[in-house]
Amino acid sequence: MSSDAREILEPVKIADARSRVRHVFVRDLVLMALIGIHDFEHDDPQRLRVNLDLAVRESEGGLEDSIGNVVCYESLVNGVQEIINVGHVGLVETMAETIAEMCLEDKRVRSVRVRVEKLDIIEAAGSVGVEIERFNNEV
Repeated sequence: MSSDAREILEPVKIADARSRVRHVFVRDLVLMALIGIHDFEHDDPQRLRVNLDLAVRESEGGLEDSIGNVVCYESLVNGVQEIINVGHVGLVETMAETIAEMCLEDKRVRSVRVRVEKLDIIEAAGSVGVEIERFNNEV
C-alpha cells in the first residue's frame, strides 16, 4: 500500500500539543429528520447519524475547570438538533454544510469534519451519506 493510500484510510489526527489544539468530537448521534429529495421523504422523518470532529484552539489561560473555556459538546448536539428542527432539507450535503457553519461560529474552532448518514434509505447498505471538512477562515 502506498503512503498516499494510507493517508486516505487512516483517520486524521486532530489533537496536537505543539499547536495547542484539542480534538472535540461527537460520535454516532442518531436523530430523526425530515430529509431527502423524494416525495415520500417529505412526510416521514428518517434516522440520521451525525459525527463531528472539531480542531479547537486551546485557551491561553488554561481550563480552570470552567465550561466557558472549552467548546461544549452538549452545545454542539443541541445545535444539530436545532438545525434538524427547522424543517425539511433536500440533501444530506446541505445538512452537513449547515452543521459545519454552526460549529465554526465559535472562533476557537479551527476546522470541523461533519459526517451525515441516512441509515434506513437503501436496504442493502448500512448507511449512505456525505462527509465534509471546513476551515475557519478567521483563525
